[in-house]
Amino acid sequence: MKICKVIKPLVSTNRIPGFEHKHLKVVQDGSSHLVAVDAVGCRDGDWVICVGSSAAREAAGSKSYPSDLTIVGIIDHWEPAPKPASSNGGIP
Repeated sequence: MKICKVIKPLVSTNRIPGFEHKHLKVVQDGSSHLVAVDAVGCRDGDWVICVGSSAAREAAGSKSYPSDLTIVGIIDHWEPAPKPASSNGGIP
């Protein structure tokens, strides 16, 4: 499982059969942006729990579903650890 932050919805009008009615979200995992199926109805800015692999497919509705990342929970309260200070003495 991963903790990610929801950035925004992703709109895709042309999809394969069986994938048409799933909501997609862009989530941030560290510095990476990923696409996740929203199985819980989260909003932009929410911190969420995501699962991958076969757990993502099952959480999205079927083991045959083509998802490798699915949002399965909204975190009620989360304060991410502060980023460590730069080791270059503050020089950009």
